[in-house]
Amino acid sequence: MTREENKEPVGPAARVAAKVAKRMRLKKGLTQDQLGSRMGYTGAAISATERFLHPVSDEMLTKLEEALGGGTGMFDEMRELVRLEKLPEQFREYAPIEQKAVALWLYANHVVHGLFQTEAYARALIAGGHPEPTPERVEELVVARMARKALFDRVPVCEIELVLDESVLRRTIGDREVMREQLLYLAECSRRRNVNLQVLPLDAGMGGEYAGDRGDMNIVETPAHDHVTFLEIQGESLLVTDRTKVSTHRQRYAKLRAQALDPRRSLGLIEELAGVQR
Repeated sequence: MTREENKEPVGPAARVAAKVAKRMRLKKGLTQDQLGSRMGYTGAAISATERFLHPVSDEMLTKLEEALGGGTGMFDEMRELVRLEKLPEQFREYAPIEQKAVALWLYANHVVHGLFQTEAYARALIAGGHPEPTPERVEELVVARMARKALFDRVPVCEIELVLDESVLRRTIGDREVMREQLLYLAECSRRRNVNLQVLPLDAGMGGEYAGDRGDMNIVETPAHDHVTFLEIQGESLLVTDRTKVSTHRQRYAKLRAQALDPRRSLGLIEELAGVQR
């Protein structure tokens, strides 16, 4: 495969950011090497960005704001748009909906939900995917995933409920230390006043009913108080807006919640698996 074929595509938002950066650099009378030196980059890196050979990174936008922004915040505002177009295609439509949500009802039965992942867990998970991403792509996706956490502290507050299958807690991603850090982070999240975290135990199906058999589910209440469901599997996604279907998903989620351990017992199990001594 040629170098040209290996190049990562540069989206419209990244192109606009590169064009604005170049114009402001020239307005200030700076060479590519001089701007790079101010930002901790090489002149070649600045050149590659300006020629659309590589998309501007989140870190570079932060540095551009410091070097060229002059307090305007323009490059900071571009970060969200650039991050959005770097997300996997199947997630782009859902990402803005999640960030504006009034409430979220989430169920995850394979891995920890992305909104609740630590950086180390996310990096191990993304790097181990197939097809194998480049190190640069791994970092982009990790940065984008961590940026979602702004929702936890957003004003107005978003109410978040998460039901995690117990198998998720027992499946080691990365290594034991990465997993222990992830478990401790889940315990920390469960103590937030706007978060309700419950574990669906492995024996939930013993009574002949198991509401988690259909897989992961994300139900969103929008600012207009409508409800939508986002489903994702094998790199494909579906945003469901049909009220009848979403109503069925909400009823199924209520079953999941009823079959799960209560929040106190769920926290106890998470801490037990993390090795917390009581």
